[in-house]
Amino acid sequence: MNVLICDDHAVFAESLSLVLADAGHSVVGVAFSPADALPVLRARRPDVCLTDLRFPAGTALDWMPSLRAASPGTSFVVLTGFLEPEVLDAGVQAGVRGFAHKGQQARDILTVLRRVADGEVVVDQAARRDEARPRNQAQRVARFLTPREREVLTRLVRGESTQALAKAMGVTRSTARSHVQSVLSKLGVHSQREAVIAAARHGLVSVETGEWLAG
Repeated sequence: MNVLICDDHAVFAESLSLVLADAGHSVVGVAFSPADALPVLRARRPDVCLTDLRFPAGTALDWMPSLRAASPGTSFVVLTGFLEPEVLDAGVQAGVRGFAHKGQQARDILTVLRRVADGEVVVDQAARRDEARPRNQAQRVARFLTPREREVLTRLVRGESTQALAKAMGVTRSTARSHVQSVLSKLGVHSQREAVIAAARHGLVSVETGEWLAG
């Protein structure tokens, strides 16, 4: 399917676009605000647009009439950490076709996108749960990461390659790869891209500054 990603966290958006591409889908654009998404929608007419719920300029639901008008054939899926009943109601009325939990693994987000592309209206049950749950889960994961592994994860979120990471940390590439693999294993993900997504969405690392947040 052809997908447009709209999220103001650049590292997360770009990492998710790579995961989608690896899964065989075509990412027609990455926009960092609903306003930036409008021209891409008009020009590329994607099958699905995956958008974060909240932006500095308002929520995706505020922009939904304009977004849908720009590409009437596009299905919209909203990412959120906690789905309040009034947001769900407003989203369905606005024409949103799916809600996905932004703290889950990329493969689960892909499943929601596929189901929506197949014509379903999908509300991921994880998004209905208590907002504190993914944060607490992240705190539990964080306790199992060594200081070295935390540094590795922050550097991955900053976009550093394994080579750059090894140089900055004063270790060999082989040691750096070993640290990275340990981080992936503890986070329960299968790639550096999914690790970046998990770190950003669980609030472990700031996507703006690359700093560790989980205490």
